[in-house]
Amino acid sequence: MVAQMIMVETPVPEDIYLTLQAYGLFREGLAEQSRRLLGLRLYQDRVLSLGKAASLAGLNRWEFTDLLSDSGIPVIGYSDDELAKEFAAVDQIATELGK
Repeated sequence: MVAQMIMVETPVPEDIYLTLQAYGLFREGLAEQSRRLLGLRLYQDRVLSLGKAASLAGLNRWEFTDLLSDSGIPVIGYSDDELAKEFAAVDQIATELGK
């Protein structure tokens, strides 16, 4: 099944675009970088799952995981409270299995 695509346009001031062109970043590359950065940010903000963010970025899950790592964004980002709850749940399961 192929997902239907929606086009989203973002205006870029001409002087900034000319600067980007000087660095070899043209429309297609700019669109690709934008999708990747958006995927990173929406994953980091927990708006999108790993799979959905990877899809938005135009990457598979493994490639997106590498991109997260390269960008210093944790693949699994539990808060201290969430991590404490997970450890408590594991301790509870271990206790119940030990009985």
